[in-house]
Amino acid sequence: MTWIDDRFPLSETYEYHMSQYWAPKNFNFWYYFGVLSFVMLIIQLVTGIFLTMNYKPDGAAAFTSVEYIMRDVDYGWLIRYMHSTGASFFFIVVYLHMFRGLMYGSYQKPRELIWVFGMFIYVALMAEAFMGYLLPWGQMSYWGAQVILSLFNTIPWIGPALTEWVRGDFIVSDITLNRFFAFHVIAVPLILVALVFLHIVALHHVGSNNPDGVEIKKNKNADGIPLDGIPFHPYYTVKDTFGTGVFLIVFFAVVFFAPEMGGYFLEHANFIPADPLKTPEHIAPVWYFTPFYAMLRATHHP
Repeated sequence: MTWIDDRFPLSETYEYHMSQYWAPKNFNFWYYFGVLSFVMLIIQLVTGIFLTMNYKPDGAAAFTSVEYIMRDVDYGWLIRYMHSTGASFFFIVVYLHMFRGLMYGSYQKPRELIWVFGMFIYVALMAEAFMGYLLPWGQMSYWGAQVILSLFNTIPWIGPALTEWVRGDFIVSDITLNRFFAFHVIAVPLILVALVFLHIVALHHVGSNNPDGVEIKKNKNADGIPLDGIPFHPYYTVKDTFGTGVFLIVFFAVVFFAPEMGGYFLEHANFIPADPLKTPEHIAPVWYFTPFYAMLRATHHP
């Protein structure tokens, strides 16, 4: 370890972020969702890597490649459902994490940057989910993308040209699918991981907020150790491990028994191949896009 520490700050990093990172003593249930967001990010990255091994980003083959993953790849159905259900669970834990930040004022001084990085993560997550939603090339993927992309039409003056530029074509087509695949698999995940890194570094620099609003770094003993804090490891690593275990039980119960969640996580229309000549009876993007879809419907645009 000394040999490594002379060349790389491994022990120093571990101490700064884990064993000597002093956290408030009064974290409650709401503080699980930060680490659960990180767990979901790992699940999405790992399952995504395995899905790309068999997926074909081609308008003629995308839908059948997903069917191939579901029916013929060993445990492909599990990997695909972990990824699709994981997207919804990711948003659930992120929304609860954001709610906790609003409830306890975690956006206030000196944590403004943590909130700003968190908002960038949220925007990147929405872009990542939207691009991934197009990839199965089902009816709702295709027409949902058509509707959501028309959001750009509402931008004054440059809207129509910008929409066409984003799509890469006059309609959602094979070109759109290819570029969305590239962004979904490489570009946006890199941005997400970088933003999560900055989010955590900013958090550990100023210290975590807590329900009582006690700034633990203001009250220290002679050795510079906060009197109101405890080491993150082992106290909160054990707590977070327990919370993660309970969460994974719920997550896999949904994956195994209700991966589509009655059409909320995976719409029934998305099990029909995309058909540019046939519009589904009801175009309603997946639940985490609902607020933005409602805004679009309420906005007049050409």
